[in-house]
Formats: sequence, structure tokens, C-alpha cells
Amino acid sequence: MQEFEEYLTSKKIDPSAFKQGDPQLWESWVQLFSEVHPKSFTQQKLFLINPMRRKYPLSQEAAVAQSKPSSPKPKMKIPIRPIKKS
Repeated sequence: MQEFEEYLTSKKIDPSAFKQGDPQLWESWVQLFSEVHPKSFTQQKLFLINPMRRKYPLSQEAAVAQSKPSSPKPKMKIPIRPIKKS
């Protein structure tokens, strides 16, 4: 179930509000999510995720806590090409 809550958080849906607001739909989604791959679940519920996101939005504090700090990109050195002698 923790994976499902993390999935909802990644889709910017508040899991606790969703669970309290619509427990029957919550249970059916948890059941389906446990049976299929997350990408398959997304494909099956694609047109239902946005309405749930609008109905149970994730709070700003939770969204900020969920976002990962970006790490600096490593600098790549361009290799020196050997000079061809003719």
C-alpha cells in the first residue's frame, strides 16, 4: 500500500484525502495497483487521474517535500585527439 501512496504523491494526488473522500474507489484502485505494473495502471486510469488530482490536490508543503533536490551535472572533459601524421 505504501507504493500506491507514493504513486499517488508522484501524480500530485493527496492519498489521505483520497482515501477518506472516496473509500470504495480507493480500495478498487489499491487492488488493481497491486495486480498490475504502475505504467499499466496509469494507462488504464489515464482519464481518471486528472479529475482525482483536481478533487484531491496535494498540498504545497507535501509537493515541496516530495521533490528531489537537483544535483549538479558533472563537467565532462573533451578528450584530446591525437594529431594524425601524414
